[in-house]
Amino acid sequence: MKKAEATRQNILQKAFELIYVKGYQTTSIDDIIATTKVTKGAFYYHFKNKDEMGLAIINEILKPTLARSFTEPLQQEPNPLDAIYSLMHHLLMKNEFLKVEYGCPAANFTQEMTPWNVDFRQALDELTDQWMKVMTAAIEKGKKDGVVRKDVKAKQVVLFIMSGYWGIRNFGKLENSRSVYLPYLKELKNYLKGLQ
Repeated sequence: MKKAEATRQNILQKAFELIYVKGYQTTSIDDIIATTKVTKGAFYYHFKNKDEMGLAIINEILKPTLARSFTEPLQQEPNPLDAIYSLMHHLLMKNEFLKVEYGCPAANFTQEMTPWNVDFRQALDELTDQWMKVMTAAIEKGKKDGVVRKDVKAKQVVLFIMSGYWGIRNFGKLENSRSVYLPYLKELKNYLKGLQ
């Protein structure tokens, strides 16, 4: 990796970590520069402004992380209902990247930026759509394979599950404890069993 590319990746990673903790709007370019220890000139060499950097975080950090952590497990497990539960359990109880006190970074960006910025809305919609398509396809495949009931409406199920996930992440932020996730996971397991 060339030095310029490494500098850009360092800015994105450190800025993401800072924004995840503080929020996008309250994180200034000066905060990012202080954290990354790059000059203002180096920052502006790589990004025209903060929003361009924010979009790069979504496209270059969140989307690949989503593909690895959220979508690949759904494509590898033969029973999509087991895969969905295992994924949610892992994301809520075991994943070290996602901190309970800060919630879901994609949900945070969505709540904070989509009302004000059409480019953020589009990038975050693509990110969410990617997860929805993979989960919907997994459920449809489960219907064909006979592990999911034929009458199940996959898109409705996915919307319900994703809404629950984003919602419970917010409860986790409020309580600052993973224990709040346990009743959600128990009910999710019951819900998924009902789809067999």
